[in-house]
Amino acid sequence: MKIVSVVGARPQFVKLAPIHKAAKAVGVDHVIVHTGQHYDPMLSDVFFEDLGIGAPDVHLGVGSGSHGVQTGAMLAALDAVFDEHRPDWVLVYGDTNSTVAAALSAVKMHIPVAHLEAGLRSFNRRMPEEHNRVMTDHAADLLLAPTQVAVDHLASEGLAARTVLVGDVMTDVLLEVRDEVAGRPSVLVDELGLTPGEYYVATIHRAENTDDPARLAEVAAGLAGLDKPVILLAHPRVVTKAAAHGIELTQGSLVAHAPLAYPDLIAAAVSSAGVVTDSGGLQKEAFLLRVPCTTVRTETEWVETIDLGWNILANTAEEIAAGVSRPRPADTDAAPYGDGRAAQRVVETLLNASASTAP
Repeated sequence: MKIVSVVGARPQFVKLAPIHKAAKAVGVDHVIVHTGQHYDPMLSDVFFEDLGIGAPDVHLGVGSGSHGVQTGAMLAALDAVFDEHRPDWVLVYGDTNSTVAAALSAVKMHIPVAHLEAGLRSFNRRMPEEHNRVMTDHAADLLLAPTQVAVDHLASEGLAARTVLVGDVMTDVLLEVRDEVAGRPSVLVDELGLTPGEYYVATIHRAENTDDPARLAEVAAGLAGLDKPVILLAHPRVVTKAAAHGIELTQGSLVAHAPLAYPDLIAAAVSSAGVVTDSGGLQKEAFLLRVPCTTVRTETEWVETIDLGWNILANTAEEIAAGVSRPRPADTDAAPYGDGRAAQRVVETLLNASASTAP
């Protein structure tokens, strides 16, 4: 069997790693296509190295642009890639422009599409990610859901027959990396002279928090006013936007820092007092690490983190301050994101589905 995985952004590289490992373990021909949606080396190349994936087989080098320009460029390039490789499955990940472009290209070429992390919903149609995930789910042939909540969302949309609950592949890699970095001091502690447990890790990148200068300034000021140093792992796009509008990303408690390699990010989060983010992946990683999280959004797809008390939504400076200073949540043994073997189930599901449809 041949699988073509299409990825283009940092969270997808994390999800790709255990899939690549599981595919190789059973002799599946796994072709990796990197669209180049994130092209900064710290957001791309280094991840492939750190996670043991190796260089992608195809790199489209699409780069940044408006949603339409970026998605269109990917569509144009992917047709030729899929025509060359003719895989049994195109596997798409998450909710980026790379996800929906690959799904559309493949279905129009009558190549089966599987969507990893299917069924997540924010129910906020202003989010481009919500458009991408909904369109991909309805186009795909196989929906690989990470949680029971996601399964229920898909059933409510009439997609139950295509849905399989596999667990969350990010849990696979997170648990492995957590064990690898256990006891390792964070590079942030060494580099910035921080005290473990006396700083926050922050990431802010979503359009609703960064595209409007007034909103970006409000979020930056809110982080700058917190009671401990806040290390903002700043995406290059956010740095560019802030500079264009004269917004200081290093002010008060706020310290801008380049993004970290994934193991370093996990080590930094483990030794922090808490995480402040608008990233879906980091919300979940914080929960799995049992690090309190404050999410700068009005909703989250990962509702289990809220229900279990390890995550809280905050939109204003006052809400962010209240979130990070709240008492530590009650310990829990709940495991809504699986047992760390989701990637094996994904590959087994694809193998079984191919076998059942073979002539």
